[in-house]
Amino acid sequence: MKTPSALPLYAVVEAEIASSIGDGSFPVGHQLPTEDELIQRFSVSRTTIRKAIENLSGRGLVEIRRGTGTFVAQPKIIQEMTELTGFVEDMDSLGLVATARVIDHAIVAADDDVARNLSVNVGTSVMRIRRVRLASGVALSLDETYLPREIGEKIVSHDLAAEPIFKLLEQRYDIPLIEAEYKLEATAANDDVALALAVDVGSPIFLIERTSYTADNRPIDYEKLHYRGDLIRFRTRLARRKPVDR
Repeated sequence: MKTPSALPLYAVVEAEIASSIGDGSFPVGHQLPTEDELIQRFSVSRTTIRKAIENLSGRGLVEIRRGTGTFVAQPKIIQEMTELTGFVEDMDSLGLVATARVIDHAIVAADDDVARNLSVNVGTSVMRIRRVRLASGVALSLDETYLPREIGEKIVSHDLAAEPIFKLLEQRYDIPLIEAEYKLEATAANDDVALALAVDVGSPIFLIERTSYTADNRPIDYEKLHYRGDLIRFRTRLARRKPVDR
């Protein structure tokens, strides 16, 4: 195998495999050749192949399945977190088709988390809506939405598989969404999340707790958004606070 002296062999192997993934020669879900086959193909050592695969895995291009092999990974969706937007708006901006599957909706008693985030007493009746959110047919997120009962009963009268809750709040019921507080956490899929998203129990999940506020700093919508950790990456850009002279 010929390579410029400036590049280590593993980097050349990595680049060639990445190129094959990029041009579709190795499509998503495709199993890469075995280590022995790659060694023969590139005429390099096993250590070189393993380093190249390790780097490709770190870049999210391949998935190493122990005892099975190495497979081309589903590309991650990169979602910007620079303003308050809903799922449909996020997917539209990425050129993906957003759809939803409603699991259920019910009047439930607010637990400590829900009560705190909606500024109601523990035990207060609130509306809970659970939906699977899909991006171009792929289940990406399980959303639990909690709304004050009065507005929640109005919201569930609509087709929530087709109409976004944010749009209904703002355009149908004249409840502007001013800002939101986000809490982000890495967690693992429990039984309910795994079933909804068709992943294994214990799979990586990106949990976002979002409380959206309307006028007068009134919380109107509290959500627990369970995103598949293998399919999404969030990106933001933060300004540096001006240092205080001391």
